[in-house]
Amino acid sequence: MTPTPAPALLRAALAAAEHGWPVFPLRPGDKRPALHKEASCPRTGVCAGGHRKWEQRATTNPARIRTAWERRPFNVGLATGPAGLVVVDLDMPKDKDSADTPCGVTTFKALCERAGQPVPTTFRARTASGGRHLYFTAPATVRLGNSAGKLAPLVDTRAWGGYVVAPGSVVQGSAYEVLDTSPVAELPGWLLRLLQPPTPVRATPLPFPAVSGSRAAGAALERECDRVRTAPARQANNTLNRCAFKVGRFVAWGDIPRHEVEQAFQAAGEERGLTAAECRYTIRSALDSSLRGAQPRETA
Repeated sequence: MTPTPAPALLRAALAAAEHGWPVFPLRPGDKRPALHKEASCPRTGVCAGGHRKWEQRATTNPARIRTAWERRPFNVGLATGPAGLVVVDLDMPKDKDSADTPCGVTTFKALCERAGQPVPTTFRARTASGGRHLYFTAPATVRLGNSAGKLAPLVDTRAWGGYVVAPGSVVQGSAYEVLDTSPVAELPGWLLRLLQPPTPVRATPLPFPAVSGSRAAGAALERECDRVRTAPARQANNTLNRCAFKVGRFVAWGDIPRHEVEQAFQAAGEERGLTAAECRYTIRSALDSSLRGAQPRETA
Protein backbone atom coordinates (compact mmCIF):
# COMPACT_ATOMS: atom_id res chain seq x y z
CA MET A 1 0.00 0.00 0.00
CA THR A 2 1.20 3.53 -0.77
CA PRO A 3 1.30 5.57 2.46
CA THR A 4 -1.06 8.51 2.76
CA PRO A 5 0.77 11.60 1.46
CA ALA A 6 2.56 13.54 4.16
CA PRO A 7 0.62 16.79 3.47
CA ALA A 8 -2.70 15.02 4.20
CA LEU A 9 -1.39 13.61 7.48
CA LEU A 10 0.14 16.95 8.38
CA ARG A 11 -3.27 18.56 7.87
CA ALA A 12 -4.83 15.85 10.06
CA ALA A 13 -2.32 16.52 12.84
CA LEU A 14 -2.84 20.28 12.63
CA ALA A 15 -6.63 19.82 12.60
CA ALA A 16 -6.47 17.86 15.85
CA ALA A 17 -4.18 20.48 17.38
CA GLU A 18 -6.65 23.22 16.42
CA HIS A 19 -9.19 21.44 18.64
CA GLY A 20 -6.66 21.69 21.48
CA TRP A 21 -5.85 17.97 21.27
CA PRO A 22 -2.10 17.19 21.67
CA VAL A 23 -0.75 14.84 19.01
CA PHE A 24 2.37 12.74 18.47
CA PRO A 25 3.69 10.64 15.56
CA LEU A 26 2.65 7.04 14.99
CA ARG A 27 4.53 4.77 12.61
CA PRO A 28 3.46 5.23 8.97
CA GLY A 29 0.51 2.96 8.24
CA ASP A 30 0.53 1.69 11.83
CA LYS A 31 -1.00 2.38 15.27
CA ARG A 32 2.24 2.16 17.28
CA PRO A 33 4.12 5.25 18.49
CA ALA A 34 7.05 6.29 16.30
CA LEU A 35 8.97 7.88 19.19
CA HIS A 36 12.15 6.42 20.69
CA LYS A 37 11.97 4.23 23.77
CA GLU A 38 13.66 4.90 27.09
CA ALA A 39 16.49 2.42 26.38
CA SER A 40 17.51 4.40 23.29
CA CYS A 41 16.73 7.89 24.62
CA PRO A 42 19.49 10.37 23.63
CA ARG A 43 18.70 12.59 26.65
CA THR A 44 18.78 15.65 24.40
CA GLY A 45 16.18 18.10 23.12
CA VAL A 46 12.81 17.56 24.79
CA CYS A 47 14.38 14.65 26.72
CA ALA A 48 17.29 16.71 28.07
CA GLY A 49 15.88 16.49 31.57
CA GLY A 50 15.08 12.79 31.31
CA HIS A 51 13.20 10.47 28.99
CA ARG A 52 9.76 11.75 28.01
CA LYS A 53 7.15 9.28 26.85
CA TRP A 54 4.57 9.86 24.11
CA GLU A 55 1.95 11.29 26.48
CA GLN A 56 4.44 13.87 27.73
CA ARG A 57 5.72 14.70 24.24
CA ALA A 58 2.32 15.13 22.58
CA THR A 59 1.92 18.72 21.42
CA THR A 60 -0.43 21.27 19.88
CA ASN A 61 2.51 23.44 18.73
CA PRO A 62 2.11 23.91 14.94
CA ALA A 63 5.86 24.42 14.40
CA ARG A 64 6.74 21.17 16.14
CA ILE A 65 3.99 19.35 14.28
CA ARG A 66 5.20 20.63 10.89
CA THR A 67 8.78 19.68 11.70
CA ALA A 68 7.75 16.08 12.43
CA TRP A 69 5.14 15.45 9.73
CA GLU A 70 7.10 17.12 6.93
CA ARG A 71 9.83 14.50 7.44
CA ARG A 72 7.72 11.35 7.09
CA PRO A 73 4.05 10.35 6.53
CA PHE A 74 3.43 9.57 10.20
CA ASN A 75 -0.03 8.54 11.33
CA VAL A 76 -1.47 10.77 14.04
CA GLY A 77 -1.72 9.72 17.67
CA LEU A 78 -4.05 11.77 19.86
CA ALA A 79 -3.16 11.76 23.58
CA THR A 80 -6.59 11.62 25.21
CA GLY A 81 -5.57 12.50 28.77
CA PRO A 82 -3.78 15.78 27.98
CA ALA A 83 -6.53 16.56 25.45
CA GLY A 84 -9.14 16.49 28.23
CA LEU A 85 -11.00 13.72 26.43
CA VAL A 86 -12.57 10.37 27.17
CA VAL A 87 -12.95 8.41 23.92
CA VAL A 88 -15.31 5.46 23.90
CA ASP A 89 -13.93 2.86 21.48
CA LEU A 90 -16.62 0.64 19.95
CA ASP A 91 -14.57 -2.19 18.49
CA MET A 92 -15.22 -4.95 15.98
CA PRO A 93 -14.90 -8.67 16.82
CA LYS A 94 -11.33 -9.81 16.28
CA ASP A 95 -12.36 -13.27 15.04
CA LYS A 96 -13.73 -12.69 11.55
CA ASP A 97 -15.24 -16.17 11.56
CA SER A 98 -17.60 -15.21 14.41
CA ALA A 99 -20.26 -13.58 12.25
CA ASP A 100 -22.84 -13.80 15.05
CA THR A 101 -20.68 -11.97 17.61
CA PRO A 102 -22.16 -8.50 18.23
CA CYS A 103 -19.83 -5.58 17.61
CA GLY A 104 -19.10 -2.77 20.05
CA VAL A 105 -21.66 -0.49 18.39
CA THR A 106 -24.37 -3.07 19.09
CA THR A 107 -23.33 -3.80 22.69
CA PHE A 108 -23.03 -0.06 23.45
CA LYS A 109 -26.50 0.58 22.05
CA ALA A 110 -27.83 -2.22 24.27
CA LEU A 111 -26.03 -0.67 27.27
CA CYS A 112 -27.74 2.67 26.56
CA GLU A 113 -31.14 0.96 26.27
CA ARG A 114 -30.69 -0.83 29.59
CA ALA A 115 -29.79 2.48 31.22
CA GLY A 116 -32.83 4.16 29.66
CA GLN A 117 -30.55 6.61 27.85
CA PRO A 118 -30.22 7.58 24.18
CA VAL A 119 -26.99 6.88 22.32
CA PRO A 120 -25.12 10.17 22.90
CA THR A 121 -24.72 12.65 20.05
CA THR A 122 -21.12 13.81 19.92
CA PHE A 123 -18.05 14.08 17.68
CA ARG A 124 -17.67 10.64 16.16
CA ALA A 125 -15.12 8.89 13.93
CA ARG A 126 -14.94 5.62 12.03
CA THR A 127 -11.92 3.44 12.79
CA ALA A 128 -9.90 1.48 10.26
CA SER A 129 -11.55 -1.79 11.35
CA GLY A 130 -15.07 -0.40 10.96
CA GLY A 131 -15.61 0.45 14.62
CA ARG A 132 -16.45 3.84 16.09
CA HIS A 133 -14.75 6.40 18.33
CA LEU A 134 -17.10 8.57 20.40
CA TYR A 135 -15.37 11.68 21.77
CA PHE A 136 -16.41 13.20 25.12
CA THR A 137 -14.95 15.91 27.31
CA ALA A 138 -13.44 14.41 30.45
CA PRO A 139 -15.03 15.25 33.82
CA ALA A 140 -13.27 17.79 36.00
CA THR A 141 -14.11 15.89 39.19
CA VAL A 142 -12.19 12.68 38.57
CA ARG A 143 -9.13 11.59 36.58
CA LEU A 144 -10.19 8.61 34.52
CA GLY A 145 -7.79 6.07 33.05
CA ASN A 146 -8.32 3.49 30.33
CA SER A 147 -10.77 0.62 30.51
CA ALA A 148 -11.25 -2.56 28.50
CA GLY A 149 -14.69 -4.14 28.39
CA LYS A 150 -15.75 -2.48 31.64
CA LEU A 151 -18.84 -0.90 30.09
CA ALA A 152 -19.74 -3.77 27.75
CA PRO A 153 -18.05 -6.36 25.50
CA LEU A 154 -15.94 -4.69 22.78
CA VAL A 155 -16.48 -1.30 24.41
CA ASP A 156 -13.21 0.21 25.67
CA THR A 157 -12.35 3.73 26.81
CA ARG A 158 -9.21 5.85 26.45
CA ALA A 159 -8.38 8.70 28.80
CA TRP A 160 -5.22 9.33 30.87
CA GLY A 161 -2.48 6.92 29.87
CA GLY A 162 -4.16 6.21 26.54
CA TYR A 163 -4.37 7.45 23.00
CA VAL A 164 -6.44 6.97 19.87
CA VAL A 165 -5.54 7.11 16.21
CA ALA A 166 -6.81 10.45 14.95
CA PRO A 167 -9.04 10.90 11.88
CA GLY A 168 -7.01 11.20 8.69
CA SER A 169 -4.67 8.36 9.61
CA VAL A 170 -4.60 5.16 7.55
CA VAL A 171 -3.98 1.63 8.87
CA GLN A 172 -3.85 -1.41 6.59
CA GLY A 173 -5.34 0.59 3.74
CA SER A 174 -8.35 1.83 5.71
CA ALA A 175 -8.75 5.39 6.88
CA TYR A 176 -9.97 6.83 10.17
CA GLU A 177 -12.74 9.22 9.12
CA VAL A 178 -14.93 11.78 10.88
CA LEU A 179 -18.56 10.64 10.72
CA ASP A 180 -20.22 13.30 12.90
CA THR A 181 -18.83 16.81 13.34
CA SER A 182 -21.14 17.57 16.28
CA PRO A 183 -19.46 19.41 19.18
CA VAL A 184 -17.73 17.13 21.65
CA ALA A 185 -20.30 16.42 24.35
CA GLU A 186 -19.64 16.10 28.06
CA LEU A 187 -19.26 12.53 29.25
CA PRO A 188 -22.79 11.59 30.38
CA GLY A 189 -23.13 11.25 34.11
CA TRP A 190 -24.45 7.71 33.89
CA LEU A 191 -21.36 6.64 31.93
CA LEU A 192 -19.10 8.42 34.41
CA ARG A 193 -20.69 6.50 37.28
CA LEU A 194 -19.95 3.23 35.50
CA LEU A 195 -16.35 4.19 34.76
CA GLN A 196 -15.13 5.85 37.91
CA PRO A 197 -13.46 3.63 40.52
CA PRO A 198 -15.56 2.77 43.57
CA THR A 199 -15.07 4.82 46.70
CA PRO A 200 -12.75 2.89 49.03
CA VAL A 201 -14.55 1.58 52.07
CA ARG A 202 -12.56 1.42 55.27
CA ALA A 203 -12.87 -2.09 56.58
CA THR A 204 -13.97 -2.55 60.15
CA PRO A 205 -11.67 -5.04 61.89
CA LEU A 206 -13.49 -8.31 62.35
CA PRO A 207 -13.14 -10.29 65.57
CA PHE A 208 -10.82 -13.25 65.37
CA PRO A 209 -12.88 -16.39 65.95
CA ALA A 210 -12.29 -18.61 68.91
CA VAL A 211 -9.85 -21.39 68.15
CA SER A 212 -10.23 -24.76 69.80
CA GLY A 213 -7.17 -26.48 68.27
CA SER A 214 -3.66 -26.79 69.61
CA ARG A 215 -1.60 -23.76 70.59
CA ALA A 216 0.73 -24.16 67.60
CA ALA A 217 -2.19 -24.39 65.17
CA GLY A 218 -3.85 -21.33 66.68
CA ALA A 219 -0.65 -19.29 66.49
CA ALA A 220 -0.07 -20.34 62.88
CA LEU A 221 -3.62 -19.43 61.91
CA GLU A 222 -3.42 -16.00 63.50
CA ARG A 223 -0.01 -15.33 61.96
CA GLU A 224 -1.13 -16.30 58.45
CA CYS A 225 -4.36 -14.31 58.75
CA ASP A 226 -2.31 -11.23 59.66
CA ARG A 227 -0.29 -11.75 56.47
CA VAL A 228 -3.50 -11.79 54.45
CA ARG A 229 -4.73 -8.56 56.06
CA THR A 230 -1.48 -6.73 55.26
CA ALA A 231 -0.86 -8.18 51.78
CA PRO A 232 -0.37 -5.76 48.84
CA ALA A 233 -3.65 -5.25 47.00
CA ARG A 234 -2.49 -7.02 43.85
CA GLN A 235 -1.22 -10.00 45.85
CA ALA A 236 -4.20 -10.36 48.19
CA ASN A 237 -5.73 -13.42 46.54
CA ASN A 238 -2.38 -15.18 46.03
CA THR A 239 -1.46 -14.46 49.65
CA LEU A 240 -4.76 -15.86 50.87
CA ASN A 241 -4.21 -19.03 48.84
CA ARG A 242 -0.64 -19.49 50.10
CA CYS A 243 -1.47 -18.83 53.75
CA ALA A 244 -4.53 -21.09 53.81
CA PHE A 245 -2.45 -23.86 52.23
CA LYS A 246 0.14 -23.56 55.03
CA VAL A 247 -2.48 -23.90 57.78
CA GLY A 248 -4.14 -26.82 56.03
CA ARG A 249 -1.63 -29.27 57.47
CA PHE A 250 -2.91 -28.53 60.99
CA VAL A 251 -6.41 -29.40 59.79
CA ALA A 252 -5.06 -32.65 58.33
CA TRP A 253 -3.42 -33.48 61.66
CA GLY A 254 -6.64 -32.85 63.58
CA ASP A 255 -5.22 -29.90 65.54
CA ILE A 256 -7.92 -27.46 64.46
CA PRO A 257 -11.35 -27.84 62.85
CA ARG A 258 -11.58 -26.93 59.19
CA HIS A 259 -14.61 -24.67 59.65
CA GLU A 260 -12.70 -22.49 62.13
CA VAL A 261 -9.83 -22.09 59.66
CA GLU A 262 -12.27 -21.21 56.88
CA GLN A 263 -14.04 -18.69 59.11
CA ALA A 264 -10.79 -16.99 60.14
CA PHE A 265 -9.42 -16.68 56.60
CA GLN A 266 -12.82 -15.55 55.29
CA ALA A 267 -12.77 -12.66 57.76
CA ALA A 268 -9.15 -11.77 56.97
CA GLY A 269 -9.72 -11.89 53.20
CA GLU A 270 -12.82 -9.72 53.30
CA GLU A 271 -11.07 -7.26 55.59
CA ARG A 272 -8.29 -7.00 52.98
CA GLY A 273 -10.87 -6.12 50.32
CA LEU A 274 -11.52 -9.43 48.54
CA THR A 275 -15.11 -10.34 47.79
CA ALA A 276 -16.85 -12.98 49.87
CA ALA A 277 -17.07 -15.27 46.82
CA GLU A 278 -13.36 -14.87 46.04
CA CYS A 279 -12.46 -15.76 49.62
CA ARG A 280 -14.69 -18.84 49.77
CA TYR A 281 -13.35 -20.23 46.48
CA THR A 282 -9.69 -19.56 47.26
CA ILE A 283 -9.83 -20.89 50.82
CA ARG A 284 -11.68 -24.05 49.81
CA SER A 285 -9.27 -24.74 46.95
CA ALA A 286 -6.17 -24.11 49.09
CA LEU A 287 -7.34 -26.31 51.96
CA ASP A 288 -8.42 -29.13 49.66
CA SER A 289 -4.99 -29.09 48.01
CA SER A 290 -3.19 -28.93 51.35
CA LEU A 291 -5.18 -31.83 52.80
CA ARG A 292 -4.51 -34.01 49.77
CA GLY A 293 -0.75 -33.52 50.00
CA ALA A 294 -0.29 -33.30 53.78
CA GLN A 295 2.52 -35.45 55.15
CA PRO A 296 2.28 -37.23 58.50
CA ARG A 297 3.27 -35.01 61.43
CA GLU A 298 6.30 -37.21 62.10
CA THR A 299 7.83 -36.56 58.67
CA ALA A 300 6.75 -32.94 58.20
